[in-house]
Amino acid sequence: MSMRPEGLPEVPEQTVMVARAAFPQGSLAIRVRDRLAEVFADEPFASAFGVRGAPGLSPGVLCLVTVLQFAEDLTDRQAAAMAVRAIDWKYALGAELTDTGFDASVLSRFRSRLSDNGMERVVFDRLLEYCVEEGLVAAGGRQRTDSTHVISAVRDLNRLELAGESVRAALEALAVAAPSWLAGQVDVAEFAHRYGPRVDGWRMPASQTKRDRLAQVFGQDALALCRAAWSPGTPPWIREIESVQILRQILVQTYYLSTDTRGREVIKKRAADDEGVPPGHRRLASPYDADARWAAKGEGLFWMGYKVHLTETCDTPTEAEAEAEAEAGVRAAPNLITDVCTTDATVPDVKATAPVQQRLAEHGIRPAEHYLDSGYPSADLIAAALKQGTRMVTPVLLDHSAQAKAHAGFDKSAFIIDWRARQVRCPAGKTSAHWNPVKQHGTDAIVITFGVRTCRPCPFRDQCTSSAKGRRMLTLRPREPEEALTQARAEQKTETWKAKYALRAGVEGTINQALDITGIRRARYRGLPKVRLQHAFSATALNVIRLDAHWTGHDQHHTRSSRLERLAYRLTA
Repeated sequence: MSMRPEGLPEVPEQTVMVARAAFPQGSLAIRVRDRLAEVFADEPFASAFGVRGAPGLSPGVLCLVTVLQFAEDLTDRQAAAMAVRAIDWKYALGAELTDTGFDASVLSRFRSRLSDNGMERVVFDRLLEYCVEEGLVAAGGRQRTDSTHVISAVRDLNRLELAGESVRAALEALAVAAPSWLAGQVDVAEFAHRYGPRVDGWRMPASQTKRDRLAQVFGQDALALCRAAWSPGTPPWIREIESVQILRQILVQTYYLSTDTRGREVIKKRAADDEGVPPGHRRLASPYDADARWAAKGEGLFWMGYKVHLTETCDTPTEAEAEAEAEAGVRAAPNLITDVCTTDATVPDVKATAPVQQRLAEHGIRPAEHYLDSGYPSADLIAAALKQGTRMVTPVLLDHSAQAKAHAGFDKSAFIIDWRARQVRCPAGKTSAHWNPVKQHGTDAIVITFGVRTCRPCPFRDQCTSSAKGRRMLTLRPREPEEALTQARAEQKTETWKAKYALRAGVEGTINQALDITGIRRARYRGLPKVRLQHAFSATALNVIRLDAHWTGHDQHHTRSSRLERLAYRLTA
């Protein structure tokens, strides 16, 4: 398939006439075409298409269709139908009234082409560039970030179901790719009886003994199939089939081989406490989505899938600023999404902080203040962001020493640090004996130790340490992170900081809007690249909706009041 870079075609006169008559005040699709046509260009996608072959549909047109699809939460079939029967969509796409559109499968193939070539964010980034050029987003100012869980597009499987379904997925793939080879390796009739229907816990034996036996059968079948695939005489391309590779990984993470007292080989299911299982970020959860992972948040949320981080502007003007802008006829810019980041479910929020800020800097829109919840900061990140001109407004973890938790005795804040002399002075006026730079969990730290002869006779020892050796020890970060952390801990206790931090809560509304309009909390597709594409188009659709509300003046929401409140107002007037 080849591409002829043309961008959105010119709107036919008849389509213009009918669309203007049908929508005298315009519509979302019409205004997007009129104002954002340059965003949906073909040139950025040139590397994903060849120069020879039958010409394909314009990538710009398909991107516009996908954005409108997410803005109205449509399936592929519904979006393809709208491109045929909706007059405003025909206007947006520059199509003739008699145009018959395209098959719905084109959208799926187009998404695959984008994700295979790493172009998931192209349209989102181009729209962001447009907003920067229009002055709607700029460096400095305030932005806020939050995350939410995303449920995968595949069903949840327990370990027994996963073991059986992984064998079934490999058999299904081999039955298509290498039927002759498969028939020579397994008893097809027996395996068809066992793995014909999908493996479902509701149809499994109720007895635990029988379930254990079934788990052993699944393991034996998986082992036999993997040994056949990796035997010397097997064509190499068979073991390169994705389902076969996933089967091998699930076999290793679920079972282990041993020999009994008679020297026979025995395959058994792994127990977490005995043989161990892989950590969560490595443990496969489905044979159909190798990127989905199980994760937990708190005590009430447990899901399989991904996590998405949304960042948006939040330069809400004060009342005085709003009045001044109204008098001058200037309207405040809408809150727009500036970054979208999708990871697997096991990646903690703190791992996303630096990449998000880096992408904002690359687009020239690094904020002066970045509002985040307590899952995102660390001492190193706070210090690094300050160097780059960004102040992270976020609650940091408090001192977890026994003294700080008990609110009694001397916690870390009671000690005076002399960084130049590399000494620490305690509340009793004594100085530390040792200053030892070390590595803890891969990060730099400093361990401070007071001498035994200093601490044991101290009258404040009971308030300072409960160590069996009778001496106090402190662990510090390097100077810049430690001072940034100390300052943040002191600031977050003030009422001024608490009132300021309330601005972060608005991002919850953005996540709710993304959930209501685009269904962002449920993955439409399988695999991390395509889920990233889904979220990039979801964020683009939300920005388009917000821009449209800004253009039409519908973003100035008035406070709703009940009939009873209006009656009370009239009576008191």
